[in-house]
Formats: sequence, C-alpha cells, structure tokens
Amino acid sequence: MDYQLLLLTIAVSFILAVIAAPLIIPLLRRMKFGQQVRDDGPQTHLKKAGTPTMGGIIIMLAFALSFLKFSVVNTDFYVLLVSALGYGLVGFLDDYIKIVFKRSLGLTPRQKLFGQLLVGAVICGLLISAGHNTSISIPGTAISFDWGGWFYYPFIILMMMAVTNAVNFTDGVDGLLSGVSAIALAAFAVVAMQATSIAAGVCAAAMIGAVLGFLVFNAHPAKVFMGDFGSFGIGGALGAIAIVTKTELLFVVIGGVFVIEMLSVVLQVASFKTRGKRIFRMSPIHHHYELGGWSEWRVVITFWAVGIVLAGLGLYISKGL
Repeated sequence: MDYQLLLLTIAVSFILAVIAAPLIIPLLRRMKFGQQVRDDGPQTHLKKAGTPTMGGIIIMLAFALSFLKFSVVNTDFYVLLVSALGYGLVGFLDDYIKIVFKRSLGLTPRQKLFGQLLVGAVICGLLISAGHNTSISIPGTAISFDWGGWFYYPFIILMMMAVTNAVNFTDGVDGLLSGVSAIALAAFAVVAMQATSIAAGVCAAAMIGAVLGFLVFNAHPAKVFMGDFGSFGIGGALGAIAIVTKTELLFVVIGGVFVIEMLSVVLQVASFKTRGKRIFRMSPIHHHYELGGWSEWRVVITFWAVGIVLAGLGLYISKGL
C-alpha cells in the first residue's frame, strides 16, 4: 500500500474538518445545541454547560468526503462505511433527542440496543455475502480457531457494541477522545498496510485527519463537543477496521484505553449493585482522576501517553515491530 495515499487522505480530511468547524460551530450555537452537564460530575465541568455539542457532524463530514474520495470500492469499503455512518447515525439520534426534546438520556437503552443490533446485522450480512474469513487469531501467536459463522457473527455484533460503547465512554474531557482515537487509528493504519487492505488504511487515515482537525477546536478549553454522533462513528470505524484486517482481538491492546474506560464503568456498576460501594470516585475512570485533583490537561496527556504505549505494544505483538 502506498503510504503517500494515507498521508494525503489525512491531510485532506484534516483540512476539511478545520474548514467546516468555523462554519458549523456558530450554526450549532444559533440552534441552541448546547451541552448538558451532569450535576454529580466534576465541578469544573459546570462552566461547560451550553458549549455547542453534536460537533460529530464535523468529524463525520470530513471523514466521509475524504474516504469516498480516496478509497477503493470493494466489500471492505462498504463494511467500513456502513459501520462508521451506521453507528454514527445511532449516536446522532441519541444526541438529537437529548437536545431537541430535552430528554437527558436521549434514546432509551432498548432503542439504542436495537439500533446497534441493526447496524451490526447489516455489517454481518455484507461480510457473509463476501465470504469473509470467520477464523479468529490470537495476537502474537500462530493460534487461531474457527467455530464457523454461528459463533463468529454473533461475536462480531457483540464486539461492535462493546467497541462503540467503550469509545463513547472515553468522551468526557476536552480533547481526550480525539487524541486517544487518533493514536489507535494510526496503529490500525499500520496494521491495514501490513494486511494490504487499502480500504481499511484509507478509512483509518480519513478518520485520523477528521479527529485531529476537530481537536483544534476541541482541545481545552473546548469550543465544541463531538457528542455521541462523533464517538459512535469513531467507534464504528475502529471496530470495522479490526474486523476487515482480521485483527479483532488486537483491539483489546491497541484500543486498551477504551477497554479500561469501559471496564471502569462495568466494575463501578457491579460493585455498587452487589456491595453498595463504589470502587472509583466517579466512572468512567478519567473522572476519577479529575475528582482526585488532576487538571484536565494532566488527565488528557496521561491517557494519550498510555494510548501511545498500548498502540506500540499492539504493533509489536502483531508484527514484532
């Protein structure tokens, strides 16, 4: 794969995001698409109330235009596009209901689950029609197992639900998700080059440029938040790249920050329901550190650093780089 194509895709997507943001942010502000802040969260977040949200429009617009422009059109292309835009649409509906109808929880859990299952089923349909390899490899080993489609495709649906929600949990501090996702996407771009999947490589590059362009306006103090539209779209792209490059389990390492964030929520809820006690001051875990006195920048830089280490470890495991 030509790495120059990936660099060009990143550059174009970044420029599109940087151009689009100053046009879209004032529009979101005029439409009163402002962020609602949790009362029980860090007190420093209260001043963020009213900051324009649904900025995922910027990310997904830049991503879609650059991906459509530079990617080859094949089965991988459709899987990646449907995953990013499909899960992004679920997030968009969640954002829209929260803001327009003033429902703090947006879609009900059942509605959100249905949307995620529907997008996952469409992805599986595309994979089945293409005769996708249903084996799963253990990263860093020659071990793989294939229990057939009856196991693999339900696994894919559950995996995509886990990935998109894990990425969504990571969005909560200015610039945190934008930076962590760019790092993970960069690692997966290398994985795609090794797997010679042009569509996956271009998808990763298009999303890298989009989130970095968005980061210009999302870094502390944020002028705009991405909302679920952006976080679910990013999660959809990340999960689909892992699927088409046959590195499904490698996401646990490369996307380790997302996994840690999700586990912190699961453990917190489980502990409170079974013991009546909390493990963390607040979950997801980035809020735990904020309530412990860390500044937003310290949280962000630390999580970015952890993301870089895990991305490097994932690449080392996958190819011994």
